[in-house]
Amino acid sequence: MTANLLDFDLEGLAAFCERLGEKRFRATQLFRWIHQKGATDFDQMSDLAKSLREKLKGTACLVALPVMSRHDSADGTIKWLFDVGGGNAVETVFIPEDDRGTLCISSQAGCAVGCRFCSTGHQGFSRNLSTGEIIYQLWFAEHSLRQHMGTQERVISNVVMMGMGEPLQNYSALVPALRVMLDDHGYGLSRRRVTVSTSGVVPMMDRLGEDCPVALAVSLHAPNDALRDDLVPLNRKYPLAELLGACDRYLAHAPRDFITLEYCMLDGVNDQSEQARELVAMVRGHGHRGLSCKINLIPFNPFPVSGLKRSSPANVADFARILQDAGIVTTVRKTRGDDIDAACGQLAGDVVDRTRVAERIARQRSTGLSGIRVVAKEA
Repeated sequence: MTANLLDFDLEGLAAFCERLGEKRFRATQLFRWIHQKGATDFDQMSDLAKSLREKLKGTACLVALPVMSRHDSADGTIKWLFDVGGGNAVETVFIPEDDRGTLCISSQAGCAVGCRFCSTGHQGFSRNLSTGEIIYQLWFAEHSLRQHMGTQERVISNVVMMGMGEPLQNYSALVPALRVMLDDHGYGLSRRRVTVSTSGVVPMMDRLGEDCPVALAVSLHAPNDALRDDLVPLNRKYPLAELLGACDRYLAHAPRDFITLEYCMLDGVNDQSEQARELVAMVRGHGHRGLSCKINLIPFNPFPVSGLKRSSPANVADFARILQDAGIVTTVRKTRGDDIDAACGQLAGDVVDRTRVAERIARQRSTGLSGIRVVAKEA
């Protein structure tokens, strides 16, 4: 059975090369060819010994995810829909800005958490993605954008694990993927520029702090347990006191001196001034000095079955002002990709009609990256 080289961080690739009878430095060379140069054919890897290239041809490949569709927003945002087999699809979003290029990556096909305001959660959960499937989203976006822009310079400077799925419920695949992103021989991203967003899987927050601390965003969305139990069902297992304690512990390892708290603004549900004051009391009253955090207010992106509405700009502004007057750093997220359903909470994947999906995959498989050593994942 051939190995998918995208499944390996550098340590894993070194172990694979050792099994082939090769030295560790060969793994570093191979890693650079794959991730920095986007090579898809072992014969392109000119500084590898020919004997190693022949071994790799019989034992290894890069497994590509076929691109089912690409949508370009008027604001420059790009959304790709990737086939991950079995009638399932995941979405990846590139958000260009003047000073950065951010890629929003999925970690699961669907999501099991079931937050009321998230269309992905309403889709249900299909399966975890492999490390290779997580990394392929970055690999494809980085190298296809370079080709499109006619540059060899890095295009993606920031990665946010905020696409489909709860990353910390796919921990064993997530951490090697993060290590590839951070590795200087891979994508060389700063820990401050790689963010994992979680709905609050407390034990895995603690593990991430020990194993691979990157920037952390916590989907909060409510200032008390009763409301959060309704909006974020995971709160019933890990209530706010436990969640805030895990945030405190994470700060001891984090590359930033604050945790980002995400708060989706829902009209008449969690956007009232008394709830803003309750949020201030919760943050300021936690521990001896309060929780070191930044609060990011997110305009809700409506979808039909949610039964929820977006807060008015005036309510968002009033809510933000109460937090800011209390000395809490507060931002309001600028909505991007609305016209292509690429905004926060909208990623669901076109996976309902599996017959139609299969037909599209068959028609569009040729749009995936080609190359002697790239193997398309079968549906």
